[in-house]
Amino acid sequence: MLQKIREKEIRKVNSLKKVLKILSNIITAVLFMNLILMAFLVISSKASGGEPQVFGYQLKTVLSGSMEPTFKTGSIIAVKPVDSEERKSLSKGEIITFQASEKKLITHRIIGIKTSGNHMMYETKGDNNKTADLEPVLSENVKAVYSGFTIPYAGYLIDFAQSKEGSAILLIVPGLLLLGYAGFSIFQALRELDPKQKEKDPEEKTA
Repeated sequence: MLQKIREKEIRKVNSLKKVLKILSNIITAVLFMNLILMAFLVISSKASGGEPQVFGYQLKTVLSGSMEPTFKTGSIIAVKPVDSEERKSLSKGEIITFQASEKKLITHRIIGIKTSGNHMMYETKGDNNKTADLEPVLSENVKAVYSGFTIPYAGYLIDFAQSKEGSAILLIVPGLLLLGYAGFSIFQALRELDPKQKEKDPEEKTA
């Protein structure tokens, strides 16, 4: 009877150890993936001189609420850069990113198309704005087209990653967490080995 109870307890302990091992592996994987993601965001931001790029798409941060509810302030949107031919074949309803001034990009929806000689121009408007933009956009100033992919509020992380302090924190903190957790796992493994060693020692002495 006592033997059966002991076997049940051993099975429970072994099951608990298996669960803890699975959780340990999951935590390690999450920390490692987080480190890779943060490193990618920081390096990609620095390399592109601004927004990160993924598989040919540019990730841009939404700085105003002019396009709500399509995407909210602080979101990240993925836009696809367009070439000279694609700039002239855009249609009404598409959302474009265009150069409004030397240092300002705007992402608004096309509400009309005009031609002036050899030039094509797009009338644009923010979904949340009551009126259209004051000046039409020359096709030459269109930089990209919105892909339909949005991550709400993730833009704040990109802005933080682009700062010196953010770059350091996002690279160092996940690395330290990963190292700390690895050290903790090693310590736990050594603690489990110690009782087993003590159990073997008496046997060796009696032998």
